[in-house]
Amino acid sequence: MALIVLAADKGAPGVTTAATALGAVWPRPVLLAECDPSGGDLAYRLPADDGGVLNPGRGLLSLGAVARRGLHTELIYEHTQRLVGGLDVLAGLTNGEQAAGLTWLWGPLGRAFAALPQADVLADCGRLGLHPQIGDLVAEADQVVLFTRASLDHVAHLRERLSLIGRKVGVVVIADPRSYRSSMEEIRRIVSGWDVAFVGGLAYDPKGAELLRGQWGGRLDRSLLIRTARELATRLAAQLAAGGETTAPPVVGRANREPEVRS
Repeated sequence: MALIVLAADKGAPGVTTAATALGAVWPRPVLLAECDPSGGDLAYRLPADDGGVLNPGRGLLSLGAVARRGLHTELIYEHTQRLVGGLDVLAGLTNGEQAAGLTWLWGPLGRAFAALPQADVLADCGRLGLHPQIGDLVAEADQVVLFTRASLDHVAHLRERLSLIGRKVGVVVIADPRSYRSSMEEIRRIVSGWDVAFVGGLAYDPKGAELLRGQWGGRLDRSLLIRTARELATRLAAQLAAGGETTAPPVVGRANREPEVRS
């Protein structure tokens, strides 16, 4: 269906949390793939569907061990697992050293993700720039989304990444709810001269992020993290369905109001 790369530059601010939240509310069938060459931690931070732990040896590493004989789309699901709540995931590497033997994998993996017939793929690529080979996967994406925060250091690195990436991207600001709209407007102004498809937002919500670690439904569904993730997911999916045309900025909470801050 479609490959959506989620990444950042300096510090990868909350990309894994954002990717998991988006996967939880994605409006179409979806696979969350942990593709950070520096290593991931989904296997250690989120419970499996049966309440146990994910198998860190089953995922990208086990897929890479057999994919040299040919990487077809059906093979991917032989190495996925399911999180509590029903989200299918391809767990990533457990450390950066494992990436040294998989430099050949990223291009074929990107093509396989893009050709997956039964689901969109959200690829959490972490921080771009540390492992140039991940660019082979990024090149296959239908949409690239860069995450940032509205601080001077993050914005400086965002602008540098925009000048290097060589394609149109979306930008998502992880913002404090108290300055949610102003943060998005500031980033929108800063990147106005770049080839940016849209600027969206995701609430910085530590309480919601903790709930995402296993307590699905109820309070999690009402959290600012999930509310803003749902709006962002709906927008991204609609944009993909429309062939990449930009859409109007999402409205968060009631019309023309910032998100409420819950105690």
